[in-house]
Amino acid sequence: MNFFVQVWEIVVKYYPFLLKGIGVTMLIALVGTVVGLIIGLLTGIVRTIPLSKNGALKILQKVINAVIAVYIEIFRGTPMMVQAMVIYWGYAFMNGGSTLPLIPAGIFIVSINTGAYMAEIVRGGIISIDKGQFEGAYSVGMTHVQTMFNVIIPQVMKNILPSVSNEFVINIKDTSVLNVIGIAELYYMAGMIKTMTFQTFQAYTVVCVLYFIMTFTVTRILRVIEKKLSGSENYVVCGSQSDPKAEIRVKGGDSV
Repeated sequence: MNFFVQVWEIVVKYYPFLLKGIGVTMLIALVGTVVGLIIGLLTGIVRTIPLSKNGALKILQKVINAVIAVYIEIFRGTPMMVQAMVIYWGYAFMNGGSTLPLIPAGIFIVSINTGAYMAEIVRGGIISIDKGQFEGAYSVGMTHVQTMFNVIIPQVMKNILPSVSNEFVINIKDTSVLNVIGIAELYYMAGMIKTMTFQTFQAYTVVCVLYFIMTFTVTRILRVIEKKLSGSENYVVCGSQSDPKAEIRVKGGDSV
């Protein structure tokens, strides 16, 4: 019983620290996920551009694709904690000890890490689209970029939304590694509370519960959004405007 009293006292006494930590965590996770998705979309478009017949442009495309591939492999193959240390202290090493602002540094680190994963998610989404849609768009005079933004990307976004949602939830938890460079996110605040109260288990129990509440809430909100984008399970396919018998009614994915 004394344990729960101590946990409640931590919540009541140190809630400003906890709220600040939650705010920083959600800010970095949200912005990092959005920027990472943009990086993934851009790399997906670039990597699917057909190779030019011009020799110089063809070589340039291959170089760009190779750079993107190296970026993806490096950031998917190393821990975010190590990336944070290398980027943050690497910048300080190259600038005479001058460091990056903490919050922008955290957003940058999460963004480029997420971008590497999003690049593969988007590439998989693009590959899943039928090639006939590309050919159809090209046949009416669309460029590759027009085809991607007007035909392919809207479908890709719907298909990859569950994966993007999952990355957002992962980022909420993974921001905890940024405490190694001094960013005052939720896990960092737990360390501060621990040093002030000498109640390690109680402090991290509070933070554990808060992480769960954040991820659970975000997951449920994103599932509602996914269902809204999926549309109604019951709909009518009109085969003819003049003949009602040509209508096909679909209920829960089954034609009737």
